[in-house]
This record gives sequence, structure tokens and C-alpha cells, in this order.
Amino acid sequence: MKFFSSSNPRSHPTSPRGNSASPSFIACFVIVLIVAAWSCKDSITDSGPFTDIVLPDSNVSYNGSIQPLFNRACTFAGGCHAGDAPAANLSLESYQRLTERVGIVVPGSPDESILQLRIDGRLTPRMPLNRPPLTPNQITGIAQWIREGGINN
Repeated sequence: MKFFSSSNPRSHPTSPRGNSASPSFIACFVIVLIVAAWSCKDSITDSGPFTDIVLPDSNVSYNGSIQPLFNRACTFAGGCHAGDAPAANLSLESYQRLTERVGIVVPGSPDESILQLRIDGRLTPRMPLNRPPLTPNQITGIAQWIREGGINN
């Protein structure tokens, strides 16, 4: 069966090879896709582990302990609670953004604070989503910070 009459198969509009991409274009396209996928994976691991962050038993500092934990567990590059459209409309990028919604942190009451209920699993889904859970020390430390007033210190 003959699909074209020209001696140049790419010159005829009904040629099955006339609209195909060159092998070098396909190879470049595949390489770009692999690099893009690899970059996405790296952006998550670039946040570093957060399970090594240890919070004190008392006098918990938001700036010294809580925000660094949020930075590595929740707002890293590609993290859910960062950017212009954070998950659940909750940004954990700053104290101001964390506390602008009523009920997320109820000063003095970790058992009434949505933040605490999400990280300890009493409200589902447990946070951080699709990542290792916070350590018992971190969960207790955040509860203590809230108990101490949840202040920007």
C-alpha cells in the first residue's frame, strides 16, 4: 500500500511520517519531563527532616521553635500552607497569618485550638498531610505554647 507519491515522505500531507517529531526532539522532551519530575521531588526533600526539631517543655518561643517547625514541616518549597492559595486557606508562614482566623489558635486552650486538634489527630485529616506526623515532643510543645498564651515571642 502506497500512502504518498512524492519521493520525499515528509512533503505529502497524508504521509504517516509527515507530522511525526524527530527522535532528537522526543529525547529532549523526555529529558525535560524527567528533570521536571525530579525537581518536584527534590523540592520536598530540600525542606529537610523536621522530626529532629525538639521543643522545650516550657517557655516555648513562637519565633525560636514553632515557626522553624512550621517552615520545615508545612511551608517549605511546595508545602501546603504557604503561598497565595494555602491549603484550607491557612497560611503558616507567619504568626500574623496563623492567627488571623478565629479558632486556629485559642490562647490558653490547646484542646479548643484547631491547630492542636489537627496535629494530634483528634480532627482528621491529621497534619501534616502525606508527611510523617509531628513527634510527641513537637505535639506537646505546640500544646504548651498555646497553653502559655500562643503569643508571638
